[in-house]
Amino acid sequence: MASVSGPAQTASASAPPLQRGIVKMVLSGCAIIVRGQPRGGPPPERQINLSNIRAGALARRAAQGQPESKDTPDEPWAFQAREFLRKKLIGKEVCFTVEYKNMHREYGMVYLGKDTTGENIAESLVSEGLATVRREGFRGNNPEQARLCDLEDQSKASKKGLWSEGGGAQTIRNIKYTIENPRNFVDSLHQKPINAIIEHVRDGSVVRALLLPDYYLVTVMLSGIKCPTFKREADGTETPEPFAAEARFFTESRLLQRDVQIILESCPNQIILGTILHPNGNITELLLKEGFARCVDWSMAVYTQGAEKLRAAERSAKERKVRIWKDYVAPTANLDQKDRQFVAKVMQVVNADAMVVKLNSGEYKTIHLSSIRPPRNEGEEKNKDKDKRFRPLYDIPYMFEAREFLRKKLIGKKVNVTVDYIRAATGPGEGTPAFPERTCATVTIGGINIAEALVSKGLATVIRYRQDDDQRSSHYDELLAAEARAIKNGKGLHSKKEVPIHRVADISGETQKAKQFLPFLQRAGRSEAVVEYVFSGSRLKLYMPKETCLITFLLAGIECPRSSRNTPGGMQVAEPFSDEAMLFTKELVLQREVEVEVESMDKAGNFIGWLHIEGVNLSVALVENALSKVHFTAERSAYYKTLVAAEEGCRQRKEKSHLDHQDKIWANYEEKPVEEVVHLSEEKERVANYKPVYVTEITDTLHFYAQDVETGSQLESLMETMRAEIAAQPPVEGSYSPRRGDYCIAKFADGEWYRARVEKVESPAKVHVFYIDYGNREVVSSTRLAPIPPAFSTRTLPVQATEYTFAFIQVPQDEDARADVVDCVVRDIQNTQCLLNVEYSGATCPHVTIQFGDTKEDVGLGLVKEGLVMVDVRKEKHLQKMLNIWRYGDFRADDADEFGYSR
Repeated sequence: MASVSGPAQTASASAPPLQRGIVKMVLSGCAIIVRGQPRGGPPPERQINLSNIRAGALARRAAQGQPESKDTPDEPWAFQAREFLRKKLIGKEVCFTVEYKNMHREYGMVYLGKDTTGENIAESLVSEGLATVRREGFRGNNPEQARLCDLEDQSKASKKGLWSEGGGAQTIRNIKYTIENPRNFVDSLHQKPINAIIEHVRDGSVVRALLLPDYYLVTVMLSGIKCPTFKREADGTETPEPFAAEARFFTESRLLQRDVQIILESCPNQIILGTILHPNGNITELLLKEGFARCVDWSMAVYTQGAEKLRAAERSAKERKVRIWKDYVAPTANLDQKDRQFVAKVMQVVNADAMVVKLNSGEYKTIHLSSIRPPRNEGEEKNKDKDKRFRPLYDIPYMFEAREFLRKKLIGKKVNVTVDYIRAATGPGEGTPAFPERTCATVTIGGINIAEALVSKGLATVIRYRQDDDQRSSHYDELLAAEARAIKNGKGLHSKKEVPIHRVADISGETQKAKQFLPFLQRAGRSEAVVEYVFSGSRLKLYMPKETCLITFLLAGIECPRSSRNTPGGMQVAEPFSDEAMLFTKELVLQREVEVEVESMDKAGNFIGWLHIEGVNLSVALVENALSKVHFTAERSAYYKTLVAAEEGCRQRKEKSHLDHQDKIWANYEEKPVEEVVHLSEEKERVANYKPVYVTEITDTLHFYAQDVETGSQLESLMETMRAEIAAQPPVEGSYSPRRGDYCIAKFADGEWYRARVEKVESPAKVHVFYIDYGNREVVSSTRLAPIPPAFSTRTLPVQATEYTFAFIQVPQDEDARADVVDCVVRDIQNTQCLLNVEYSGATCPHVTIQFGDTKEDVGLGLVKEGLVMVDVRKEKHLQKMLNIWRYGDFRADDADEFGYSR
């Protein structure tokens, strides 16, 4: 066996040389394993048996495959002797002399410390009555043996250990080598830490532990990770994988025969998974950080200390390229930082896992959500009606719901995109289609991971990867956890209920069906629709949700440049600037919710009419932007004057004159991209102009509505007069037919009438209304609604409830945390008079600071100081002084990066 360390100086030439080492393991009360210092790998080891003494033998389990062998129990005081040495020696430096060798064993004297002045281990054992002295062949001239005999006599006289009354039968452990039902055993511990001794290290992530105080001897695999292992060959030899020996030594040198605590976390397939906690740290995280292990998905979910810590530790090792990651190349290593992370505007949701976004450069890019799979029709070919065209959006269960979830959340919104990997293009295989290169990313909006939200609702599933496949979402564990929740709650794809069926009739080009449908749409006035496709600047495909049908819709009143198209006479060339017109329409209305007024239809069954989006008439918008001219058919329309005025405005600006190709009227045209207006405020100071307001409503998203105190008396007067008039002339119940966007009066739960606006009409029994003077919402029956008397309209007194949100604050993403904040704000300021100052504008409403009316203390700053919310750092220079005050209260100041919070 290799020497642990070289000879040290000795007292005489005849004396055995003094050697040093570190105690790795205590085999019994009279045998230890000593190792040297590691140099480029695990160090050499040797077993040293203590000369002249004998301690009891420890229990041994029957040999596998030998039926005649039996378990042997501890001899009396054997375990106590082992424990005495274990607690004294493990991990400590000792020096020893080898006096003689017998077969493969070495016998000698062991001293604690660097020289023989340290404690003599054999003498300590004999003194405590934990070992007997070998007196056979006693030589009187051996002073060490003579001293041991004297110590044994003293121990007998003191009745210590082996010499105590009763013989020590009570010192024998009852070791339990097997557990009848491991899963029940693990569950019974309720994930509470239990004391244990690590008895053996099989590899870096699998150990044998003795659970105390009941002496269960169990094999524990570390949750969430896997180290390189030793492969057993056919001839019985073991071949280590790269870094397997180093990983085992790393764990051995820290845990072997140490006192630890173990949290037993799960028991799948009779394998006990757990986390080992040592006073100096968590071995699981250390192994990952040092590149001795990799994360494994199947057991990450049960890791109780936070899976994100394991991913962070593994990421650290990958970045440093240590050990098993020495050849690691990140999936996005060849991308510039600006291509890895960017903000973009969502223009189209392609299906349930992909979207088209517009970059700040104006470029369009298709992004796929990392690591998720949209709903699929498993029996697609089998179930498909041969006479019916297969339409994935409507025919695959939950595909429509998934698309709608993304559309409503994202269309037209700015999102944060973090590219996780680029999936290379694949050619067509046997039974598999070809896929182009895909950019796969994590997309967030308002701090919410869209893929995680989709999975948690059961509208997508998580892709499973090979363990060595690093091309996956950077939030893969959160996706798995979200899927587990969806399965547990039976959401969407995991529901046992009948799948939703969408019977959507496509009447595009179906002249007879369109004729039958036309009178209904004409009578309906404005109808809700979703723009599914844009063929050209003025030709669109619409989905009518109430009517559950698809129609082709042509914009009335304008003449728009035509795109290229196939005709019986061949390909028709695109007219100049047709592409620009189509792009304009796409950016404004594609996949948006719109309102349409159908006036007529053409010979091909296409409906003709007006399309409105958020108060904008698309026909007028195209003319205003010099992408269409007014058609003579608009003369009979109510929008004719507006269209003519828009066209005249173009002429006056000399941008365009007529849509005549000969005049090159488009030559000077440059589309002005719609951009957010950013007011440069480098030079100005923050203006503090607090005005008194009365807070009437606080929403679940931490927005609130407030009335201006100065106009409060006008509102009271109007309400009093209005109610008196209604009492004198009560409205006829049920005579009012509400339409979305209408202003009306509604009878609230208190029996009084209030001004309101219709937000949505589900049915006559379910009308969603917004109380315009107070900010609250309600679903009421149409029988509780009536037309607003003209004398009390918004022209007489404008809407009194203004929407605001808190400045400098990040609203918590977690629903429970957000609910706590809302409860706190409701308790503090709802239905009270406060002071309000507008700090900066936002996408939907002004961002303000608000002070208590009496103490003048800032409500938002109070939330920050209480740790309920975080500070939203702004870049405007004139706000920095204010922000510096706020950031003192933000608990993330020092440890944000360390714990994964990003500002």
